[in-house]
Amino acid sequence: MATSGTYVTEVPLKGAAEKHYKKWKSENHIFPDAIGHHIKNVTVHEGESDSHGSIRSWNYTWDGKEEVFKEKREVDDENLTLVLRGLEGHVMEQLKVFDVIYQFIPKTEDTSSCKITIIWEKRKDEYPEPSTYMKFNKSVIVDMGHHASKA
Repeated sequence: MATSGTYVTEVPLKGAAEKHYKKWKSENHIFPDAIGHHIKNVTVHEGESDSHGSIRSWNYTWDGKEEVFKEKREVDDENLTLVLRGLEGHVMEQLKVFDVIYQFIPKTEDTSSCKITIIWEKRKDEYPEPSTYMKFNKSVIVDMGHHASKA
């Protein structure tokens, strides 16, 4: 069995958790304009843009490289949680499992946080751990949070 693990971090955000959750659930089409230095394009392949089970591809830049991530989305409106289950793309070349969980947590009336959990399993033990992808996801949440607080 190859190595597996879980990374967890929490990012403080200005604004209501519901507002941030809505952007991530339903408004991915604005990401290239809002944070184009990270996200170049988001394409929905199956389902509606905000539906449970929809499949989409993210074209993004990380660590100076253009990459693609194709995922199947799980939506939990009650807990303000999105799960992106990796299907294909650059990260999936070395990983058998790559799930990113975003949970938006209310803190006060005008502050919240996003708990990011990444669950992964390597295809082979010699592949590196995907820790840089947690840095990337944290950076995207922070930058999108700044955009959302201006809107």
